[in-house]
Amino acid sequence: MDSKNKIVYLKTKDYFKSGESFDLLFDKERNMLVTFPQPSNDKIGFYYDSDEYISHTDSKRGIMPFLYQKVKRHSLQNKLALINSMVSSKGRLLDVGAGTGDFCIAASKEGWKVQGVEPNDNARVVAREKGVQLTSSMADYKNQFFDVITLWHVLEHLPNLEEQIQELKNLLNPNGALIVAVPNYRSFDAKYYKEYWAAFDVPRHLWHFSQKSMKLLFGDFFKLEKTKPMIFDSFYVSLLSEKYKSGNSFSIKALLIGLWSNIKAISSKEYSSLIYCFRKTK
Repeated sequence: MDSKNKIVYLKTKDYFKSGESFDLLFDKERNMLVTFPQPSNDKIGFYYDSDEYISHTDSKRGIMPFLYQKVKRHSLQNKLALINSMVSSKGRLLDVGAGTGDFCIAASKEGWKVQGVEPNDNARVVAREKGVQLTSSMADYKNQFFDVITLWHVLEHLPNLEEQIQELKNLLNPNGALIVAVPNYRSFDAKYYKEYWAAFDVPRHLWHFSQKSMKLLFGDFFKLEKTKPMIFDSFYVSLLSEKYKSGNSFSIKALLIGLWSNIKAISSKEYSSLIYCFRKTK
């Protein structure tokens, strides 16, 4: 990645696995932050290689995995309700970054014809044990078309961002819906925890988006129809951020920060995470 003409917005580190330091560079043109340096494709797997990486396992051991799994079950129904509100009938759905396959299972039960992409080998194994067959790349669906494509906290992980957005556009039917959930670095909890904010999650998160950046990135091919908050994310992210900052595995203070972040966002609309609901226009 070319780091020229980009200023350092914040210095942070990988608190989850390696302890390595990274810069977050402000990309003025796209109004977003960029992780620097970014691991090469053949080395990025190292940073995910842990039994504690929650989205690649179904572990409930410990407070954070237990809370994550509880919230995930509740969120599945909210996600499906949102998708169903975007379409007149249920057709083909592609879930990119499907993890261990729970969303694919839920969508299939709702009547969708579901396919899923998950590059992590271990997550695909867990999904297969549940009866969900996932592929490793969007390229596996070349010349296929979908009515809905979902990315639940996945876009921030994808290399070659513009190419990936073009590929998503190519896979969608005319007037198809694209649902993208990402963390928001302009939220109150992000500004409060700064370098300890867990949703920076460097270097697994390569990009860090604002509402403006999402409109800029997708505006050539998509119309933004609505934006929805992910209310629970501020609590989960604040709990993990406080753990990184103070070492406390559970903190009432973190829950209060998460609550205050949601309260502040009622007026600012800058929630910890946001779901962007796009419609393909070209």
